[in-house]
Parts: sequence; C-alpha cells; structure tokens
Amino acid sequence: MRRAALASAFVALLAPIGAWAEIGTLDDVPAATLLLPYFEVDLDNPNGITTLFSVNNAEAGPAIAHVTLWTDLAVPTLDFNVFLTGYDVVTFNLRDLFVAGTVPRTSHNQTAVSPRGVYSLVTHPVSGVGPGSTSCNEQLPLPPLPATLLDHLRAAHTGHPSPVVFGGLKSGFLFCSDSIARGYLTLDNANFCSLRFPESCATGYFIAGGNGDANNLNQLWGDYFYVDGDQNFAQGETLVHLEASDALGADHYTFYRRFCANGEDQREGLGSTFAVRYVNGGAFTGGTDLLVWRDPKRPIAPFSPALPYPAPFLLGESQVVIFDEAENPDAPPSCPFSPPNCSSASGPNKAILAAAKAGLAANRVRVGGSPLTLVHGRAAGGQPPCSVPGFPVPFDAGWLYLDLNTVVAGSQVPFEPITQNFVSAVLSANGRFSVGYDAVQLDNVTYPAQALDVQLPVCDGAPDPPACQ
Repeated sequence: MRRAALASAFVALLAPIGAWAEIGTLDDVPAATLLLPYFEVDLDNPNGITTLFSVNNAEAGPAIAHVTLWTDLAVPTLDFNVFLTGYDVVTFNLRDLFVAGTVPRTSHNQTAVSPRGVYSLVTHPVSGVGPGSTSCNEQLPLPPLPATLLDHLRAAHTGHPSPVVFGGLKSGFLFCSDSIARGYLTLDNANFCSLRFPESCATGYFIAGGNGDANNLNQLWGDYFYVDGDQNFAQGETLVHLEASDALGADHYTFYRRFCANGEDQREGLGSTFAVRYVNGGAFTGGTDLLVWRDPKRPIAPFSPALPYPAPFLLGESQVVIFDEAENPDAPPSCPFSPPNCSSASGPNKAILAAAKAGLAANRVRVGGSPLTLVHGRAAGGQPPCSVPGFPVPFDAGWLYLDLNTVVAGSQVPFEPITQNFVSAVLSANGRFSVGYDAVQLDNVTYPAQALDVQLPVCDGAPDPPACQ
C-alpha cells in the first residue's frame, strides 16, 4: 500500500500542474505566451536602470520558449529560443544582452548545459520537445551575439537608425540622446526552434490548434524586475500570462490578432479600460510612473529616420478621468483617433503631449510631471538632460480612469475602436524605496461584445449632478 501510494504521488508530480483559470480573464496561471510589457536598460551606466526576467516551466515535460524583442514602436528586432527541462527556470538580465551580447545558454540534448532534474521527463508527451528536437541542433546552446547584431539591437532600441539589419531605417522612438534601450518582450511556447517572428502568422508561425511554430500548451510562467542601483530601488511583478484555447478564433480579439487574420494564435487578449492609483508626495516623493503597453493593431515596419514615428502612432485614447481621493473628477481633453489630432498644441509640444498619454506601444509616463519630466534618462556626450513625457494632474493623490480604446487607420483588428492594452504603476521615494503593481482591468477584449464601451460623464466637480453631461 505504501509503495502504491508513493508511486501515485510520483505520477501526480509528473502531470501538468492544475490551476483555476478562465479564458478572457487575465490571471497568474501557466500560459502559452508571456508578455514583459515594458523594459529599460541603461547601456552606459552599470548601476543604472535594468530589467530582469525569468521564464519557468510548470510541467514535467520540457519546453521551448521562443523569445522576441520588440521596440517601443512594436517593431521586432531579435528572436531566439530557450530550452527548459521539466520544472526548469531560466533567469536573465537584459543588460547582459544589450551590453555584452550574452543570451541564455540552454540545450535540448546537452545535459551538462541544461541538466534534467529527477522530476523532469526526457520528452514532452504532447509537443515532442526534447532531445529529438533536431530543429534546435544548429541553434542551441546559443553563442554570443555577433558585433553587427549587437550594434543593431542597441541602435534599434534607442531610437537610432540600424545601418546593417534595417538598412539605415529606424524602429524606435528617439526621446533624446540618452543611452536607455526601451521596448517590450514576448515569450511563446513553441513546438520547435524557430527563427521567425510572431508576425509570420500567415506563413505558419501560428496555426489553429497549436500546430505551427508555436503551440497552445499553457505551460510557461514567469516574473520580471526593474532594478536601478543609482536610485536604490527595485520593483517586481509577474509577467503577463496569456493563455491559449482552441476555442478562440475569428470572432475573438486575440493577443496577436494584428498578425493573424482569423485569430490563429488563439491567445486571450488584454484589457481596454483600467483603474490605477497614483501618489505624488508624502512618503512617495519620487512620484508615480505608469508603464503602459498598447496594441497598434497593425504590423509596424522600420521607417525613415526623417520621421519621429510611423503611422499609426501616436495612439489616441477615448477618455482619461483623474479623480482625487474625495471623488472630485478632472477630465483632460482626449482624442479617440490615431494619430491624435484633437489638441490645439502644435509642433514638438503636440508630439510630447500626445506621448504623455502613452501614445507608443511601450511607454513610461510620469504622472503629475510636466510634459518634459526627467525619468530614467541622462544626457550622452554632454548633451542637455534627457527628458521623457509626463502627464500633468491637478491632484497630489488619487486614481486614474483610463479608457485606452482608439480608432487606428489601417487596423488589422476588426473590432474598432476596441484596443487591447496593459497598465502598471511604479511609486518611488527618491532613492529610498519603491513599489510596483498592476492596474485594475475593468474589462477584457477577448470577447469584443463584452469590452467596456461606457464613457464617464464629463464633470467639473463644482459639485455636479450624477450625470453631468
């Protein structure tokens, strides 16, 4: 009896870890795709801001995580594969990638590089990932990045032209001559080692049922950290976990829908409307930053260096309402179109005001700052101090209602103006301490008919009746 019980327990350990989960409700459960919604790496200062992340395997069967880096304007710049044994974890500091060209060193068939633990299966019973993954033979373990590719990566993510890979075109937003690499990152559970970007949906990266480069196994989980030695702060959160379901398709707003005409990626979508607290003052003397990921709803290609950004940027929003802690509202002008063209501002100020409302695909925005607020930026080569957008608010503390739906010209997502986004907040105290957390999602776009489409009344807090306008 005792031996039988031990054997049953061992078999249970080898089975996938169960978790309560619901498609269309973001929760921290094993998923098929992970999103790091925003990263920063100071390329010149070893004690400056950097971003660390981990990818973990929730099952006994091995997995391949396909990693893609994207600029803050949603242009893919680099992809590579990470092999995970059963219940494995791989951690990585993006400074190692951007400064030294170092990538995670793993292997599908070299146990000295990726040792198997006692609970790990040799081969995944569904995906077949394991030592027989011959697609990985010429790729793993990964060597360091070649010098030309490292130069490309640095240029692309700091808003400069990439002379070799992109033929002199740009792919990121140039805030100023700082040395901060910005962007976001995705990790997809894969059937084999692929060197295609997720935008290759039409040619087989995603095939319904998880039969393309990527599969539909909800197997990955992870977390990320922002660490700034100069400012003595760090924050951490779970990565955004996007589950796959064979039930999702053309009627759904899936995460990669801008690439997949019929929702073949079958990943659940994100939210369109959020509520988030902010504090500027008191213990949090460093104020509040919003970290925002936004869906441009169409593929973005490298663009001319003569342009600050390509269409459809800068993205608009439907409504932003600022509340103080006594429920008094303030509704600054919003623009439900992309690019925003509803403000009387013009020239550089117009671009900065628009970017202040998180108009890029991956953003850091200072809540309560002026439109030019110094945030994790410093001058390079003796240039003036580097600034990134701030978003002025009339109250020292309160919360924001953010309806980030917007119409996008040329959208490949057939649910206009619904737009998926992700929002988190970082509160800091000038080098003493800090805290970070995700905003509250008020809806989810996976089922478009259920996405929130309600505008708050515009009030001036004089006071007003319940429905002001």
